Amino acid sequence: MPRAACSSRRPAGPVLILTLSEVGSTNDWLRENAGQFADGQWVRAERQTSGRGRLGRQWQMPEGNLAMSGLIRPQPGEGNPAELGFVAALALHDVLAGLVDVARLQLKWPNDLLLDGAKLSGILLEREGEVLVLGIGVNIMAAPRLPDRATIALADLGLVIAAADFAARLASAFAVRRAQWRDQGFAATRTDWLARAHPPGTPLWASAPEGRVAGRFAGLGADGALRLDGEDGRVHVIHAGDVWGVPPTGGGEG
Repeated sequence: MPRAACSSRRPAGPVLILTLSEVGSTNDWLRENAGQFADGQWVRAERQTSGRGRLGRQWQMPEGNLAMSGLIRPQPGEGNPAELGFVAALALHDVLAGLVDVARLQLKWPNDLLLDGAKLSGILLEREGEVLVLGIGVNIMAAPRLPDRATIALADLGLVIAAADFAARLASAFAVRRAQWRDQGFAATRTDWLARAHPPGTPLWASAPEGRVAGRFAGLGADGALRLDGEDGRVHVIHAGDVWGVPPTGGGEG
């Protein structure tokens, strides 16, 4: 358990964010305490000591960065919960588009937001019984180094924003994007995601069951799967894995 739940913050609209002074992982904390909260509850940590990214990788959180998790109880009319990663990515893009030139931003499958081609954030979606926990980390003050990809922080651009302020904007943006997903289906979310992603034909390297695949971005399947026109002449459909914009050299946080 954290040392203290030191404050609650209510941004514009009905989104409530509970701020914890210190926690091992916001995702773990919210999973363990899910029964106490309703759909749409968010938790933010001022200090996170045992964060993790996809595939169990470590997620570092230097002071001033954002670590937050949201509780999602599937609602009538909502589709495949796995699609929420795309919903969250669009919400992140919406927030950043209000802070930097949108031409510097790009979404990368499955869950990254890139700024000037470098990783700015990460998303981790986990299930706990009938609920889901959506974890989001953003490099605000510092960008931990990764062995296989470039990273960046907002502070590298001279942009200073409090993590609590960013969290409030993100929670509100996610509520809007989730409503779009619920009301219009994944097709609308997919269309908006593709409009913010790397252009068709972009060279990519991806992990697949048969190993690493080199090819060119050929869009998303109707279910959100990555489609690559492979150098081997095949169309590769990838449902889970990592993607690189340059030839990969090792492992990382994803």
